[in-house]
Amino acid sequence: MFLRLAQQHQEFVQDLVMNLQALTIILERRGYTASCYTCGDQMKSASFLVSLGEKHLIRFLVSDYGITWMELWDDRELMKLEGAEAINQLQELANIVKHSHAIQLTNCHSLG
Repeated sequence: MFLRLAQQHQEFVQDLVMNLQALTIILERRGYTASCYTCGDQMKSASFLVSLGEKHLIRFLVSDYGITWMELWDDRELMKLEGAEAINQLQELANIVKHSHAIQLTNCHSLG
């Protein structure tokens, strides 16, 4: 049972890393400064960073040791979440980006 759970956890981390890499590409295309660094090719961990504006930074870390979301303003920690709460906050970021893109598309169509 424990070996199966360990394998599922590794697959979960790999899936999360792949999604972070995809989110990084989307954010960069939308004009944000974003990066996602992984160690090696097995995708066992990642460090995701995005700048939401001057002095506003999001850092998301994932590894076998845990999952952490940190929001920083002017190099000061505003919020730190771990585990499921960190993933929920990451989903909120993805929703905001998706929603802002939909608004931009709507505005472009209404201008035409």
